[in-house]
Amino acid sequence: MSLAALLRAGRARGRLPAGGLLGKLHVSSHRNLQYGWTAYILGDKASAKFTEYSKVFTVDGNLHAGTAKLAQQVAEILGLRYFPEANIHLLDSLTGGGKKLDLKYNGSCCLETFYNEPKHPNGNSYRLQAWMYCSRFLQYADALSHLLSTGQGVVLERSPYSDFVFLEAMSKQNYIHPRCVKHYYRMKHLSICEILPPHLVLYIDVPVSEVKKRIDKIGEPYEKNVSTAYLQSIEDAYKKSFLPQMSETSEILQYTASELDSMERIIEDIEMLKFDKGPWLVQDDLTLHYLRCCVNDKSKLLSPLTVPDYIPEVTVGGLDADAIYHSYRELPGRMFAPGYNADVGDKWIWLK
Repeated sequence: MSLAALLRAGRARGRLPAGGLLGKLHVSSHRNLQYGWTAYILGDKASAKFTEYSKVFTVDGNLHAGTAKLAQQVAEILGLRYFPEANIHLLDSLTGGGKKLDLKYNGSCCLETFYNEPKHPNGNSYRLQAWMYCSRFLQYADALSHLLSTGQGVVLERSPYSDFVFLEAMSKQNYIHPRCVKHYYRMKHLSICEILPPHLVLYIDVPVSEVKKRIDKIGEPYEKNVSTAYLQSIEDAYKKSFLPQMSETSEILQYTASELDSMERIIEDIEMLKFDKGPWLVQDDLTLHYLRCCVNDKSKLLSPLTVPDYIPEVTVGGLDADAIYHSYRELPGRMFAPGYNADVGDKWIWLK
């Protein structure tokens, strides 16, 4: 059983609302879908809420390039919602409580292990990469849902569209097996077609030498083990693959570290853009409504991530998967969907 399949184990058992790790998401999103078409028929159209900045912006760059600061500043100035970079505990914030859970419920991967031993024989590096793609994809879906529901634009640090730069860097440094690359691109190909790309990508170009200095100065202790070659591979993937690909569908703005000090100029650059290319131009209220339904139904949206390929790095045995599933359901507030768990004080269940 793959990791993505493990996430959806609750549905496979047919015991909703007492679902698995994503069972709760399935129930809450089902409520959204239940009233979706009624709201649409009654006039709840996305275009009626859209303004000049009802758009998706992403900010990309190498490690410690300053993506968080720039994304927050753009969001604050233009009145957009800021989404911090997804991490391996993103799912915890969506399945109730928000408390960080054991890594066995979060892809069985560890960022610290990756930096300390990127070629660890247990396959941690690719499990981390696969889980991060799933997390970025899920967060991007939430961002689209917010945009389509409220009309407020969004700014994200990185996205499922740029996630592959880390995979390419891992592959180039021989951190992962070639079969992992094949698995990743199949997973991405099956899932990325369900969403729409960002309107704008802001790329921060910081030389690898400067990136390494920043990591050594302010990075986490384990980050300081990162090799210069790995950082260079990330930069190469951004410049040779990601930016050329995204320029076909999205606006691109590139800045050096020194240019980030002039926010006035950056905002002026954004205001000058015409946003005259990409699939967003051909959308109408009906297709946007379909997209909203799609990104709200998280369980169905994540289905393509369940690639039925056996690779040892991400395959979980049936008995192990069953044990993890049941131990997760024994955690406080996770036996049933949010609002149905008496053990955490939920009341008036019969009114649900």
